[in-house]
Amino acid sequence: MFAEDDFLPVSALQHLVFCPRQCALIFLERQWEENVLTTRGRIEHERVDSKYREFRQGRKQISGLYIRSEQLKLQGRLDILELDMIDPKGPNNLPSFHLKGSWKVRPVEFKHGEPKENDCDRIQLCAQVLCLEEMLNVHIEEASLFYWRIRRREEVPITDMLREKTHDASKKLHDLFQSGRTPLPVYGKRCRSCSLFEICLPKKIEHPGQYQKTLFTPQEA
Repeated sequence: MFAEDDFLPVSALQHLVFCPRQCALIFLERQWEENVLTTRGRIEHERVDSKYREFRQGRKQISGLYIRSEQLKLQGRLDILELDMIDPKGPNNLPSFHLKGSWKVRPVEFKHGEPKENDCDRIQLCAQVLCLEEMLNVHIEEASLFYWRIRRREEVPITDMLREKTHDASKKLHDLFQSGRTPLPVYGKRCRSCSLFEICLPKKIEHPGQYQKTLFTPQEA
């Protein structure tokens, strides 16, 4: 077993893959600034953060479920857990929810913007899948990202490659926390909408250090 302090936020993976410096500023230095995008995102998350439960025929939705992985040493809360009935007479695969029959498990993560070319959102989502698989003893083949700006879902196959990337990102996240060091910036187009732009000062610090290069390469949106 690990000490409670060893467990890191699942959400930090998204920031790490997007930009290691942003991740360190938020989670190590406790820096945060609101802008229009972060304010909209916070407002849009109010319902999913309210821990509601919705039951429709053949589908259950639960918000705010606590998740945890002993293997990855990550923890957090889901935006939405969707449970879809597969077979009402099948084996009870979710006894912890006191449900009868076989159910399909799908986490849904809500994002303000729109689908990205990089994997930062998908890796966060995959980490949620790995937590659920470990907790519930199920196998999850697909999960969903819902983007408010375009009002639609992106269905994300949980492939072996994505799982591998998520394990790698989790290790690098722990490396970052253990180092206690904030990487130097690498200026790019992702910086333009970042709420930490005035704190980070990516244009004024010209050359990234070796630590930044070896830890993780930020991904452009």
